[in-house]
Amino acid sequence: MNIFKHKTIEIRQFINLTLYQHYKTLNSTKPRINNQNYPRRQRSHIPFVANLKEIEDPDKALSLFQEYHQTGYKHDYPSYSALIYKLARSRRFEAVDTVLAYLQDNNVRCKDTLFIALFQHYGKLHLVDKAVELFNRIKGFNCARTLQSFNALLNVLVDNDRLFDAKDLFDRSSKMGFRLNAVPFNILIKGWLEKGEWNEACKVFDEMLERKVEPSVVSYNSLIGYLCRNGELDKAKDLFKDMTKKGKRANAVTHALLMEGVCSVGEYKEAKKMLFDMEYNGCKPKNLNFGVLMNDLGKRGEIEEAKALLLEMKKRRFKPDVVIYNILINYLCREGKVAEAYKILFEMQIGGCEANAVTYRTLVDGFCHIGDFEGGLKVLNAMLVSRHFPRVETFNCFIAGLLRSGNIDGICFLLEEMGKRQVGPDYDSWEALVKYYCSGHEGSELVNEVLISVKQY
Repeated sequence: MNIFKHKTIEIRQFINLTLYQHYKTLNSTKPRINNQNYPRRQRSHIPFVANLKEIEDPDKALSLFQEYHQTGYKHDYPSYSALIYKLARSRRFEAVDTVLAYLQDNNVRCKDTLFIALFQHYGKLHLVDKAVELFNRIKGFNCARTLQSFNALLNVLVDNDRLFDAKDLFDRSSKMGFRLNAVPFNILIKGWLEKGEWNEACKVFDEMLERKVEPSVVSYNSLIGYLCRNGELDKAKDLFKDMTKKGKRANAVTHALLMEGVCSVGEYKEAKKMLFDMEYNGCKPKNLNFGVLMNDLGKRGEIEEAKALLLEMKKRRFKPDVVIYNILINYLCREGKVAEAYKILFEMQIGGCEANAVTYRTLVDGFCHIGDFEGGLKVLNAMLVSRHFPRVETFNCFIAGLLRSGNIDGICFLLEEMGKRQVGPDYDSWEALVKYYCSGHEGSELVNEVLISVKQY
């Protein structure tokens, strides 16, 4: 198992999440209102909602709802919506349907945010038809369909590879009374590009222009990103120039996409120059721009240069985020410099940057890779204290290593933690543990005792 290949994928996903987060914008751009001079309106205390927050079990949540109802308490929209959100997060969609029926029967006035949230939950589980059916029923809940709910459904269709259904919904937008802005066009462009259909994406872009809808920076970023990922840098640069000529100001994401494209053909210096050019042109660099550079340095094994880039960031008063640190930690571990990576963990925490699951997983796997299971156990313990969970493969790797070193306390600790999370050792780990017990080594009885408590998993 190449754990560092796995880590690189995780880091890459973090970078992509930052670069392409604009895809998920479903709301129209609204003017920001400065509320500084207005007193904040206090929310009224709702007993049911307050009690519901303390409950994790969806069945208990439903029981609480019924108990309040039986005492004569009249549930209103906040009560219904809070319960539906909890049920949807637990994937109890039959119960969601029941509560929605209560809402409809009692003619409770709803907000479209409830339906948008449900569309997103349905979309994650590929229950696309349920999302479509609910969108068609929104008016029956004393709620108007909005452009935001339209965009949310469109996004669910696109994310679930239902592009032709998405196009059909898009074409019916005017009959539904929607005046489209750039967002639904961007969602369709995203969908076609993800399927590699450049010409179809360009048709949507052209239609946007024909309908006098002004492309947003997201529109250009989608197209530029696709060209860069497919090695068509000249076309991407031409589109960037066209964008600026038309008065559309590029943002940090635009530059990051171009920088990534330039790095992919081995032109790191040009990418770094772009970092300064964007600042000269009035676009302040962000962590994602430095992340592109650091990722490229790491891939090429230029670890000292990557560390120097981190120092440069700090000198220029940029505060590195967890993604930046994770990139550096990942490549240090790949080079076997786990002790250095461990120091980076302390450095980031002292600087006020909290480690996340990827940080800990990378370090724990790094210690496992070099065979330092004692050092790795310290990081693993800190990870668990921080309420992050390692991969099951990591647990099994540690069991094998700690057995070799005879660390019985460490093995028992791992087995207990696995038991708490209802996961058990894999076949190889079970075999090694059974052999250890049968050999009569010191502490084997204790290992067996712990094994009995977790073997049900």
